[in-house]
Amino acid sequence: MQHVDPSKGRAALRSRLLNGSILIAFAYLLTSSPPLLAQGPSKAEDEAIARLERIYKEARSRFQESTNSIETAWQFGRACFDLADMAKTDSQRARFAEEGIDACRAALARKYSSGPAHYYLAMNLGELARTKTIGALKLVREMEAEFKQAIELDEKFDFGGPHRSLGLLYKDAPGWPTSVGSRSKARVHLRRANDLSPDYPDNRLSLLEAYLDWGETKAVVEQVSSLDDYLATARAKFSGDAWVLSWLDWDMRVERLKARTRRASEKSSTPRGRTK
Repeated sequence: MQHVDPSKGRAALRSRLLNGSILIAFAYLLTSSPPLLAQGPSKAEDEAIARLERIYKEARSRFQESTNSIETAWQFGRACFDLADMAKTDSQRARFAEEGIDACRAALARKYSSGPAHYYLAMNLGELARTKTIGALKLVREMEAEFKQAIELDEKFDFGGPHRSLGLLYKDAPGWPTSVGSRSKARVHLRRANDLSPDYPDNRLSLLEAYLDWGETKAVVEQVSSLDDYLATARAKFSGDAWVLSWLDWDMRVERLKARTRRASEKSSTPRGRTK
């Protein structure tokens, strides 16, 4: 069953978050993906963040009044993730993430079978991992386990979110024996997310970005020309205040995707780069 809540703040776990949690976990510098608000927040962004703060307070109040409800638990977990992802300091990020982790774990400890609770537990574990150097590897492995549980219980949740997020985890993590990274597993889950919700931009963009990272330029070139029409259709479907921050992220990623594709195409057309 697909869960769509118009009150949600962020649409999904982006590759920036996963890159951050995994690379920080191994003491690397994150330089490949600039923060969403790199050029300073606009009025629309300020309003969107204020909206996330309001949703967080409302979700926290509902959870405190009904701690036995699995719905209020994972919805509070989602609100915590949304604010953690936008936090300006590690201490703020850790505080929100830990609140979300505690809420989801408390619900799951009651033996509830809830895909969304496992999903947002993993999402908040990812945010907490961004704040750590020692101990982050263990959190990455926990994320893998929780995303797998979410897939078993509700693979369609958040537009294929468990598959999309697990795919990104496998794509960006170092491989065995250091960590869980696996190109073959990443390909399976990113494709599955796109199959489940092909009209959801994060699924399409995550898959195309992965192809480029793997040097599979041809697969991307074939789709880039139709991206503008695809996004126009998606923009009509995913519209309103709840999607402001998502579109800021998606639009930026689309431009980077087009630029990377142009550079790859130009390189392959030069005498030195041309393949025979």
